[in-house]
Amino acid sequence: MSSSEPIALTAAAAEPRSKPAKSFVAHAKLIGLLTLFSRVLGLARETLSAKYFGAGIVSDAFIFAFSIPNLFRKLLGEGALSAAFIPMYTKARKDETIDAGQSSNDFAAASIGVLCVILVAVTVIGELVILALCLAGRHLPGDKILTLKFTAIMLPYVIMICGAAFLSSILQVHRRFGLPAFIPVPLNVIHIVVIILGAKLLHLQIHPRQTSFDPGTVATQIKLAYWLSAFVLIAGVLQVGILLPALRQVGFRFRRPPRFWTPAVGRMLKLSLPVALGASVLQVSVLMDKGISLLLAQSVDAKTGQVMKAFQFFGHTVRYPMEVGAVARLNWAQFLYQFPLGVFAIALATAIFPGLSSDALEHDRSAFKAVLRQGIIATMFEGLAASIGLMIVALPATKLLFQHGRMTHHDSILIARSVVFYSSAIWAFSLLQITNRAYYALHDTRTPLVMSVMNILINLAVELPLVWLPGLGESGMAVGTCISFAIQAVIMLAILNRRVGGLELSRCVAPIIKMFIAASVMGAVCLAIQYSPIYPHGERKTAWFEQLFLLMGVGAGTYLVLCGVMGIEVLQHLVPKRSAGKSD
Repeated sequence: MSSSEPIALTAAAAEPRSKPAKSFVAHAKLIGLLTLFSRVLGLARETLSAKYFGAGIVSDAFIFAFSIPNLFRKLLGEGALSAAFIPMYTKARKDETIDAGQSSNDFAAASIGVLCVILVAVTVIGELVILALCLAGRHLPGDKILTLKFTAIMLPYVIMICGAAFLSSILQVHRRFGLPAFIPVPLNVIHIVVIILGAKLLHLQIHPRQTSFDPGTVATQIKLAYWLSAFVLIAGVLQVGILLPALRQVGFRFRRPPRFWTPAVGRMLKLSLPVALGASVLQVSVLMDKGISLLLAQSVDAKTGQVMKAFQFFGHTVRYPMEVGAVARLNWAQFLYQFPLGVFAIALATAIFPGLSSDALEHDRSAFKAVLRQGIIATMFEGLAASIGLMIVALPATKLLFQHGRMTHHDSILIARSVVFYSSAIWAFSLLQITNRAYYALHDTRTPLVMSVMNILINLAVELPLVWLPGLGESGMAVGTCISFAIQAVIMLAILNRRVGGLELSRCVAPIIKMFIAASVMGAVCLAIQYSPIYPHGERKTAWFEQLFLLMGVGAGTYLVLCGVMGIEVLQHLVPKRSAGKSD
């Protein structure tokens, strides 16, 4: 989700042959750096959200509502259509035409036209469904109605964010990876500004949350959340706007009037359907996890501030297995484990996909296999270290980032516990990012669909019983997720190995074992540091900062040194090389 082979990618078909080839790792480093910048801003946004909203009914409602447009972004903008579009667009640029009389530009423009029609239809239907739910559910708890209202405001963001993601895929085929990786920045900046200024204008207090919730504070939080919802749409317009100049630079032009349907678009949609079904299974699974958390968490009456700890089920009183704010806490836990995933694994997979798509077109798939092996080794290099490392720093990181204002020590403990479970499978999430794109490059969309269905069934079978266990609660959702993804990653790689006649995975075994040893030693050293006299103690920000960066510094240093000593050659491609007197 690195053997001794050099991590270098031959020039992709979309690039002029006169230009020197760039390693996909070089592209991944650019994407990773920009993604890191975006994720840092995202951390600041989430830290402010925790400070002013805490883990309560308003944060739960907003987070669930905002996940709806993000579901469609991953399903359509970055998922089904992009997965089918990139290989076809790459081939169109290589052959100069994709159908008789249709250029690659015409194909891209027609694809965007079809996407816009789909997105507008999704938005209109969605708004009508929300209106019907609001009318039919007048007696629903206040937090559920609030969720529907936030969703209604932010649903049009689907059009902007999916459009931006699809336009980004055009730039990626042209090896323009920087600007697409920059896309989340405007949203993060706008959210930060709105939270700070809005909290000041509304005089929102940030005293720690008590056992009962103050109705006046909740009302103020609701106003601020409405403002945030509205500004999400403004951010969406900016995200599309910043891509347009770059698209013109690579030669892309919209046609007037656009041709919404061509044979090539028909083939793309046909390829997209299984991907859409597979991605929908996965994204509905993510949304379902949030929905289960929303339904099974204790609720609060916004008017009285009374916490409702049980519900009636066929005449029986049943306790809620999760505490108030479970959706928000799980969201912040997911944000932490997805931080290294976005900076490294997704960046690497994004950079490797156009090359895989190009190499998959060749009759001899040696290059495809070699690049895929290199991608697996590179992603395991960060995945194993991130899995063990984040488990070690989960508590100080959670306290430093989120235990402010209305967030309590108890909230931090619950978040950190979920982070530990999620982070244990970062290697699997990372591996899936690579293997999924390998299937799509081979135009195999059925296997990811079947495996996604298996994923959701395993996830539900594991997490639903676990959430009722005393002492586990919401963390049971994280356990189900990590187990299901670990199983899916291993099985999909095994199937892919057989599908292409062997990936020579034995060449990956030795470096991955070395990485696992290095990561395990890193974990042991960090645990020893925590029990040593030099480890800072105390419940204050400076202590959490010192704990986090001591563990990060010692852990990273230990891991890199051990990898270097054991001769893991992926390091040679992550460290910039100095010129040796002449340039190529």
